[in-house]
Amino acid sequence: MTATFNGTGLIVSDLARSLAFYRRLGLAIPAAADAEPHVEVVLPGGQRLLFDTEDTIRSFDPAWAPASAGQGRISLAFACEDPAEVDAVHEDLVAAGYESHLAPWDAFWGQRYASIVDPDGNTVDLYAPLAATVPASS
Repeated sequence: MTATFNGTGLIVSDLARSLAFYRRLGLAIPAAADAEPHVEVVLPGGQRLLFDTEDTIRSFDPAWAPASAGQGRISLAFACEDPAEVDAVHEDLVAAGYESHLAPWDAFWGQRYASIVDPDGNTVDLYAPLAATVPASS
């Protein structure tokens, strides 16, 4: 028997607020999900992103406590089509009131890269390959 990874779970303090954040990043989450205690979103390739409220977790694990503020332990990554989209998505999220962790920059590993903080303190990375440089003609 072999276990197969197929999902990432997020424990959220305000489900509707968290779902609104991830909708802005393009995830198809029905509005009715805002009132549920557990939400699953199937991602391209079959992986799932799972959302549970703190109350849901405490219903089966009464001793559970959230990590201290600012100590998110996971980071999710969203690929963008190009560097301009990294900038635009970052700008849209900041304008919507979400905190920027790293403003867009050209990373040494060849990507336009930025990080936003989701409503529960987890970082969400935005990235796209930098345009290939064309050698100057002689």
